[in-house]
Amino acid sequence: MDNTMPILLIPGLASSPRIYAPVIPALWRFGPVTVANHIRDDNTAVIARRILAEAPPRFALAGHSMGGYIAFEIMRQAPQRVAKLALINTQARPDTPEAIARRRGQIGRAQGGEYHAVLDDLFPGLVHPSRREDGALRKLIHDMGDDIGADAFVRQQTAIMSRPDSRPTLAVISCPTLVLTGDEDNTIPNSLSSEMAGGIHGAKLVILANCGHLPQPERPEATADALVEWLRV
Repeated sequence: MDNTMPILLIPGLASSPRIYAPVIPALWRFGPVTVANHIRDDNTAVIARRILAEAPPRFALAGHSMGGYIAFEIMRQAPQRVAKLALINTQARPDTPEAIARRRGQIGRAQGGEYHAVLDDLFPGLVHPSRREDGALRKLIHDMGDDIGADAFVRQQTAIMSRPDSRPTLAVISCPTLVLTGDEDNTIPNSLSSEMAGGIHGAKLVILANCGHLPQPERPEATADALVEWLRV
């Protein structure tokens, strides 16, 4: 009997399929793995609709950072199609006015030819403090940034700024849910992951040690183990 389930992965801001590469080998035996294209639109509801139009009828869904914001939108639009949900280093809250101002500044710099400089400025907050001199991780950030390009980065930032508050959605999520984060995520504090897990009935919270905002490349084995356990539920 075939118990496989299609798995849909959504990357974060300025991220491409490369972000999931370290964990995909552990996932594919549970079903066909697809990485969603989330770079074409500047509104989370529209991004979600387009992803749903291209997705299998029913699937396990994992969203990292911005991908989590899109996952919440997918849950609002088509909860019956999501068999399992994984929320990776993300949050249910909308942007604060300070975050919106910061994003607008990054948009202006990216449009002005400073896209790589913006990625460099973001890097220290994306990784565990012990990895701030990690050249391979810095190269990954630049490679993924080049994969999506400055124009898509602007569309993504625009979508993120206007996303709704997903906290009211938490209580109605009923599928098996994993909330995964790092112990030193300096982009989205893990207190916000605890908030999400507390609001979703039966959710499992996993906080990885020695990990920042990028668990897939920072702690690939531990991240894969958590996702495999989620898929086995």
